[in-house]
Amino acid sequence: MSNSLYERDFYAWANEQAALLRAGKLGSADIENIAEEIESMGRSEKRELVNRLAVLLLHLLKWRYQPAFHSTSWRLNIREQRIRLADHLADNPSLKSKVGEAMRDAYRLARVGTARETGLAEDTFPPRCPFKFDQAMGEDFWPD
Repeated sequence: MSNSLYERDFYAWANEQAALLRAGKLGSADIENIAEEIESMGRSEKRELVNRLAVLLLHLLKWRYQPAFHSTSWRLNIREQRIRLADHLADNPSLKSKVGEAMRDAYRLARVGTARETGLAEDTFPPRCPFKFDQAMGEDFWPD
């Protein structure tokens, strides 16, 4: 088993690698692990997109399927997720090409989460997302 700095102390490894890169010492840098970490950061940004969309879709489903429970809290949560999603996409514009895939992944999570939170059967909700991304993000969109 290897006992490299990368495995023992990630923080120290990251600082060491940053210093090596800044000094132009690519030959001394841990290129393989640096590449892995960069790829991991990209995956993390996509996961953040899916997670934010899942929260938004969950609240939109609750809004549609439990109209008697509409509240300021739900409305503000929907607005907050829209803002956070817009900011995330502004920070990572290339993720816009992944919105369709992210919506599919997020809806699967939202459907289960909505069933859990509402007590309604999962099959109460359509198998495919009933909202388009632009709808879900629209400030004037409140599903009936």
